[in-house]
Amino acid sequence: MLQPFAFGRRGFVLAALLLVAAAAACGRAAEPPRATPPAVETIRLPMGYIPNIQYAPFYVAVERGYFQQAGYQVEFDYSFETDGVRLVAAGEVPFAVASGEQVLMARDQGLPVVYVMAWWQKFPVAVIADARAGVQTPADLRGQRIGLPGLFGATYIGLTALLHYAGLSEADVTLEAIGFNQVEALATGQVPVVVGYITNEPIQLRHRGYAITVLPVADYVNLASNGIVTSEAMIAEHPERVRAFVEAFYRGLRAVVNDPDLGYEVSLKYVEGLAEQDRGVQMEILRTAIAYWWTGGEIPLGHADLEAWRNMHDLLLDMGLLSRPQDLDAAVTNEFVP
Repeated sequence: MLQPFAFGRRGFVLAALLLVAAAAACGRAAEPPRATPPAVETIRLPMGYIPNIQYAPFYVAVERGYFQQAGYQVEFDYSFETDGVRLVAAGEVPFAVASGEQVLMARDQGLPVVYVMAWWQKFPVAVIADARAGVQTPADLRGQRIGLPGLFGATYIGLTALLHYAGLSEADVTLEAIGFNQVEALATGQVPVVVGYITNEPIQLRHRGYAITVLPVADYVNLASNGIVTSEAMIAEHPERVRAFVEAFYRGLRAVVNDPDLGYEVSLKYVEGLAEQDRGVQMEILRTAIAYWWTGGEIPLGHADLEAWRNMHDLLLDMGLLSRPQDLDAAVTNEFVP
């Protein structure tokens, strides 16, 4: 986004546009049945980033009353310093937006958190290279200087996965910590290759006229990405509340997948300055994100791909970010998704 999900080490995305058309062609997800609205509880929802059009499904779920009907008044927490996973584990908030690696690393620390709905079905990190760098495949990264925010988060994990795919390691490249400044670093020639998000840096650079090559990690490696996280205690004690929240977000997600223009219009109320931005660029960001939220394939909207979780688990073990193997059946479930 902008940087859509800037996670720390324990914290965390245009050819994919074609997948949007495919997703639309596959039809619309069925509306789940709704029971009598329960009493409304005000909750804080850690988001992991600043207000952005990519949060459109949440905004639509609020504006159309889906969260209200589920018994929740949602207040969005955009603070960078908020550790949503730890707050969920401690019972201070019932839900948070978090990535797959955050969940697995938290469980490795003994934090009883569970991933209960997939928002992103495809991992949104990409390697972006100046067209003159000659990077056409992951194998071409050998010997390259690569800029990324640092040796943490989703960009680092995505790059590592891509290097592994190509039979390379960090020793085969030169990594430079450039902060969240990928666009300017590439545009000014500071580095010839950067790692960012498919919904951000490639779109910005192309609209500024730069010739680039993009290697989406998801084209080569299937990894678990962002979704809704709750606690084992919440599932054990209030499964109906978990189901209601997941269903409400599912309805918002489905609405935006089916109608991106609705997502844009609703986001105008929540994202300061969005109306002053180029609508075409913002819609490109949203449609690219939609293609990563739902692939239109065999995995239903909102469902986690268990193969992606196994891949993420094995990668984190290889990277030394997990001290021991984790029980994936305890870490992720699709039982609450409509």
